[in-house]
Amino acid sequence: MSLSDLLLMRNELMLISALIIILIADLFYGDDRRNQFYTFSVVLVFIVTVVSFIPQETATLFGGMYHVGPTQMVMKAILNLGTFLVLLQASSWLNGPQKGRSGEFILLLISTLIGMGYMVSSQHFLMFFLGLELATIPLAALAAFETHQSKSAEAGIKFILLAAFSSGVLLFGLSMIYALSGSMYFEDVMLSVNDSPLAVLGLIFFISGLAFKISIVPFHLWTADVYEGAPISVTAYLSVVSKGAAVFILLIVLHTVFISLLDLWFPILYVLIILTITLGNLFALRQSNVKRFLAFSSIAQAGFILLGFINTNALGPATVIYFVLIYVFSNLAAFGVATAILDESGKQKLTDYKGFYDTNPKLSLVMMLAMFSLAGIPPVAGFFGKFFLFTAVAEQGYYVLVLIAVINSIVSLYYYLLVVKAMFIDKSESPIPTFQSNFPMKVSLVICVIGIVSIGFYGGLFDHLMEVASHFVSVN
Repeated sequence: MSLSDLLLMRNELMLISALIIILIADLFYGDDRRNQFYTFSVVLVFIVTVVSFIPQETATLFGGMYHVGPTQMVMKAILNLGTFLVLLQASSWLNGPQKGRSGEFILLLISTLIGMGYMVSSQHFLMFFLGLELATIPLAALAAFETHQSKSAEAGIKFILLAAFSSGVLLFGLSMIYALSGSMYFEDVMLSVNDSPLAVLGLIFFISGLAFKISIVPFHLWTADVYEGAPISVTAYLSVVSKGAAVFILLIVLHTVFISLLDLWFPILYVLIILTITLGNLFALRQSNVKRFLAFSSIAQAGFILLGFINTNALGPATVIYFVLIYVFSNLAAFGVATAILDESGKQKLTDYKGFYDTNPKLSLVMMLAMFSLAGIPPVAGFFGKFFLFTAVAEQGYYVLVLIAVINSIVSLYYYLLVVKAMFIDKSESPIPTFQSNFPMKVSLVICVIGIVSIGFYGGLFDHLMEVASHFVSVN
């Protein structure tokens, strides 16, 4: 393999280079220069993010184990963008209580992103699993990052134990797939898979293992506890980037390796979608803690994302990628405001948001746009995302599923608008005082607002994603 061939693995090489540079820089920046170190790290991640949006030629490396095409490049660019926004939002926290450990946090974050990159580009189940574990193990350390907080340690323990269990379930499924096909290459498995009991069990265990990563009901029980106990920036990363990577690889595998078992996994997804959207909404109604509220909101959103899986034409993958991109902006806008409030006041109850508009109108408007987008209220981007998802399902004739999803969207309006009501209508004798967010947080929120407001009206983006998805469907 020549150097030119390796350079086709551009995204992962840039991330690895950034990780090594940040590791070395961390040795030379003292405690009195932590702000400069953070700025240097953010600039590096920004460069990687920008370069990842530049198109590159399709490549296959390592004997066909690694593949990068237009679809994978778009997926990785979205994951890089989400990581960059999370890093911006963590600025106050990293330069405050965790000032001496900012290098450790950033290195763990980039390590998970490298694993997700290999996972998305894998064409071999061994590379997929290695990427999955590289993405998962650092996440457990991130969840337990606040060592002085017992809830953070508890979140780390719960995450690593359940992640190990889910990996075991997934490996058990892969062993059945290997026993059936005699190969771990996606292409070989696709040609040899059939409706035998061994293949069916392998598929079920595989979906179950990845369902944990996406927080699909009934594999969601860890989500609220881990999200609440982990640092809020880590919660945002778990909710957006980690979930997005798992969604992308599940989409790739189901629409390629197991496409011949369509009649089997369609009913499974049908049931999982209904359970995930419904239970996620019902539990979100009962939450008073912001992080638990956003945790169950993200579970419901995962159910909506799965709607795009039902359509195996180009429209299906295009709507999934499109919705995940919108979800990155919408959810991180909500987490950004919650992070700013937590850093400033230490408050994380929904009742603490009463009267927030009177003291902080700009942040209130950002949170309102985020809630509107997550709820799917026009004309913000979330409305267009859900519209295309419903269209993709309706195209396949699953009108009952569309009806159930629409009803659940109406239910979600209630708890999303509760947050808006608390900020704009409810009064408080002691509202959160007026404060100014730091510059990185402002940049992050501005990017999120631009994405929420503009994506739905830029038709060229969805056309481009349709073209990318058409290539994905034609290749596979």
